[in-house]
Amino acid sequence: MRRLRYLFALALLTPLLTLSAQQSNQDEEDPSLVGQFQRLEKKSGNYRANGIRYEVIRLVDLNRIKENIFDSINTANKSIKDLSATISNNKSEIEDLNTRLQETSNSLKTVTSEKDSMSFFGAQVSKGTYKLILWGIIVGLLLFLLLFIYRFRNSNVLTSQAKEALADLEKEFEEHRRRALEREQKISRQLQDELNKNKK
Repeated sequence: MRRLRYLFALALLTPLLTLSAQQSNQDEEDPSLVGQFQRLEKKSGNYRANGIRYEVIRLVDLNRIKENIFDSINTANKSIKDLSATISNNKSEIEDLNTRLQETSNSLKTVTSEKDSMSFFGAQVSKGTYKLILWGIIVGLLLFLLLFIYRFRNSNVLTSQAKEALADLEKEFEEHRRRALEREQKISRQLQDELNKNKK
């Protein structure tokens, strides 16, 4: 008897607990169509009859998902129409821009073919002459640079030779000075020795 009371109380409390759990789950569930289908699968019940398994879905839930699907389809169709209109507008703009680009390109070719001369220091010269002058300046500058490099290397070699000669001359001078000093010291000693002999 006591057990029956507990079971009865538990049976009364179970719907309340599941209702509050469902409400908290609904707050956390995914609002997308995939989430709604998953929620529908969780809420559906099942039974077996004649060895076949049947799924039971509430008609209210099915109708709500159906409405959401139609809303999503309508929204997608509207977006497709808007995007199609935008694409057609962009195509017409692109065609217009291509036409303008072609006209500009033709004008540029005409102007380029008409204008075969260039201004060089205020004087009009043909492109061939301009290129010739430009390449002449470049070649002249390169020759000047090569001459400068040659002279620099040549003077660098002369400078290093002069430094070596100066170093050799300094060595010779030091050697001569050392020998002269040794001679002078030797003569001084001989002189001192002679003076010492004369004093005796």
